[in-house]
Amino acid sequence: MIRIAFTGGGTGGHIFPGIAVARALADRPDVEMFWIGSSSGRDRDLVTAAGMEFSGVPSGKLRRYFSLRNVLDVFRILAGFFASLRILRKRRPDVLFSKGGFVSVPPCYAARFLGIPVVTHECDFSPGLATKLNARIAARILLSYTETRDFFSPALQERCTVTGNPVRPEFFHASAERGRRFAGVDSPDPVILVLGGSSGAESVNRLVFSCLPALCSKFTVIHQTGGKTNGLEPQLQSAVQEWQAKKRYFPFSFIAGEMPDVLAAADLVLSRSGAGAVWESAAAGKPMVLLPLEKGSSRGDQVENAEWFARRGAAAVLSGPNANPENLIRTVCGLFDGAAGSRPLDKMAAASAALGSGGETAGPAAGCAGKIAEILLTAAGRECK
Repeated sequence: MIRIAFTGGGTGGHIFPGIAVARALADRPDVEMFWIGSSSGRDRDLVTAAGMEFSGVPSGKLRRYFSLRNVLDVFRILAGFFASLRILRKRRPDVLFSKGGFVSVPPCYAARFLGIPVVTHECDFSPGLATKLNARIAARILLSYTETRDFFSPALQERCTVTGNPVRPEFFHASAERGRRFAGVDSPDPVILVLGGSSGAESVNRLVFSCLPALCSKFTVIHQTGGKTNGLEPQLQSAVQEWQAKKRYFPFSFIAGEMPDVLAAADLVLSRSGAGAVWESAAAGKPMVLLPLEKGSSRGDQVENAEWFARRGAAAVLSGPNANPENLIRTVCGLFDGAAGSRPLDKMAAASAALGSGGETAGPAAGCAGKIAEILLTAAGRECK
């Protein structure tokens, strides 16, 4: 029996790609898999919903700035290390696969302590702190972008392999009809899907709310809000209720298993630019208007992701002060100008689909997820059959 441990979490962007790899291995009866994630938050729910066994460990956030919470989190990280050590010593996996996030560091170092090979994957254009730490002890470092290799030292570059970013197979055979039916959409008008990340984004929500009269007069809007809609000004609350009553605006706190179908139903995706969102949109061949989380509010990875897709013609980017209602309305409406087939939207969709097809194909064991599955089996000392 081949045992593969997965680790990572904190956001869906660190979990869903790992689930895609697990799906690529699911048809092998000789493979046993389990996940080590944060004992708090939504990690457990996301992993167990995918049918994987989950073990929770304490986790502390890795911060690049001074905070008194860093002192407490040192003890949480140590507790996570020893908890991971107990789990790994008991289960004795042949390899540990890390999808990043602060929770992944203690399991990776516990695996190294036990002599278990570590394979780590970075979704974003530039490596996060967790990946930088894990890369030091990893046997293989997997990357989504060729350019990411340049962020590592020459010694670490020898361990790097560009695989792309794994996307769950559901995104390659989703149904737009099912997505419209789930959301309740019955209008023939184009659909805009708004995503602020798996836990939502208040600034994106407010921006969209302020644009609802202009957007909903031409389009149907499906919006994953993350539940962050409390405390709205009466004017914004009134707009939400008005367009919801007219069945032109459909808010959801979180869209889980139905997301592939909802994405298939969208004509345009308005989103943050976390790795999961942009690569899932590309897998579905969807044009994007990206609103990256700015550097300062994050380490700047979303800006880098957004710019990479924009340079390849798959996205328009509105960041910082440019992410205002006037520019958003102008950009969205401008993409639909012209005859079908020759609109800016259509060219952007073709570019997005080209990027998506380069990372995965329609089979659950093909493309990027399949490549990573083969690498894990090799690291475990087994041949891929």
